[in-house]
Amino acid sequence: MTEKLFYSDSHLKEFTAEVVSCEKRDGHYEVELDRTAFFPEGGGQYADTGTLDEMQVCDVQEKDGRIFHIMEDKSEQIPEYFTVGRSVSGRINWEERFMKMQQHTGEHIVSGLVHARFGYNNVGFHLGSEDCTMDFNGIITKEELQEIEREANRAVWKNLPAEVLYPTEEELASMEYRSKIEIEGQVRIVVIPGYDVCACCAPHVKYTGEIGLIKLTGVQKYKGGVRVTMLCGVRALLDYEAKQRETQSVSAMLCARENEIAEAVEHLRQECGELKQEISEKEKKLIQYRADMIPAEEQVVCIFTDEFAGESMRHLMNRVLEKDRVLCAVFSGGDRDGYRYVIGSREMDVRSLAGEFNHAFDGRGGGRPEMVQGTVRGTEDEMRKWILQKAGNNSHESNS
Repeated sequence: MTEKLFYSDSHLKEFTAEVVSCEKRDGHYEVELDRTAFFPEGGGQYADTGTLDEMQVCDVQEKDGRIFHIMEDKSEQIPEYFTVGRSVSGRINWEERFMKMQQHTGEHIVSGLVHARFGYNNVGFHLGSEDCTMDFNGIITKEELQEIEREANRAVWKNLPAEVLYPTEEELASMEYRSKIEIEGQVRIVVIPGYDVCACCAPHVKYTGEIGLIKLTGVQKYKGGVRVTMLCGVRALLDYEAKQRETQSVSAMLCARENEIAEAVEHLRQECGELKQEISEKEKKLIQYRADMIPAEEQVVCIFTDEFAGESMRHLMNRVLEKDRVLCAVFSGGDRDGYRYVIGSREMDVRSLAGEFNHAFDGRGGGRPEMVQGTVRGTEDEMRKWILQKAGNNSHESNS
C-alpha cells in the first residue's frame, strides 16, 4: 500500500520517497514508490503530473491501493535509474493541482447547496482539462442556478475550513453525508461547515477562501435532470479575462460602451434586417428585368450569371417560364470551380434530360418533373450547346 501524502497535506508540493518497483507496461514505465504526493486519477478528477528526479510523470494510476507513476520518457535508462530502494525526489505540478482543488471544493459547495434546497443528488462529476461539469437528477432553472451561485460564493467569502474526517463505522452509521457510490473500508468525509458533508477521495483546499470565485457558466437538460458547467478560481479569472477582451473588441467595433453592447447589437440587427429586405426587393426587380431582356422567340433559354445564386436562380427560371417558353436553365459559377444549376419546364419532364446532362458533365442532382437542380463541371460553351441541342430535340419530339 502506497502512503498517500496528499491526504496528510493537500498543499505538499515536493517530497522524497523510495522506489518499490519499476516495470514496463503498454510501452511506458510505471514507477511505484513507498509514498507519494501525486494524486491518481479517480473520483471524476484526472491525475496529477510533475517530475520524479526531473523526469516527467505524465499520468498516475491506483491499483488495489498501490499507486503507479507513468513516466513520459520511454528510454531504457529508466529501469536502470529507478532501482528498488533508490531514494527519489518528487515534485507535483502545483499550479495544476491547486486549480483542481479549487474546482473540486467548489463542486462540493454547489452540490451541497443543490441537495439542501432541492433534494437533488449529484449523479455525475467530471473535472476536465477546461471546465468542470456536475449532473443533477432534477431540473434547475437559470434563475435558481444564479441564486445557488451567489450562495456558493458567500461560502467562499466566509473562508470556512475544509475539514477531513475518518469516522468509525459506528460514527458513520449515524452521520448524514452525500455519496455517489458504495464505499468499502475506511470512508473519508470532507466537510464544508454549514454547506456540505460528502464522502470524497480527492485533495481539497484548506479554506474555502482559496477557491477565490465560483462561476456557474451554463446549464442544460441532461438525462432527465441537468448538467451544470462550472469554473472556479484561476479558471474563472481566465474566463473573465477572455470575455473582457472579446467585449472590449466588440465594443470598439460597434463604437459603443461595454455596458451598451447588447443595445448596439440589437440596433445593428434591425438595420441588417431592413437592408436585407431592401436588397431582396431590388433583386426581385433585377430578376424581372433580366427575364424581360430575353427575346420572345427563344423557346429554350440558357442563362449563365454571376449576379444570382441560390433561390434567386430558381426565381429567375420561373420568371422566364412565365413567357410560355419550353425550358429554362440557369447556371451560377465558373469553368474552373464548376457550376450550380437549376433547370425547369412547364411542358416536359426534365428529369431524364438532367440525368443525361449530369452523365455528360460529371454532375450530380435531381428533382421533380418540372424542376431539377444540382452541380456540374464543364465549360460554359459546351454546356450551353448541349442544353440548346438536347432541349430543342426533346421539344420537337414532344410536339410531334
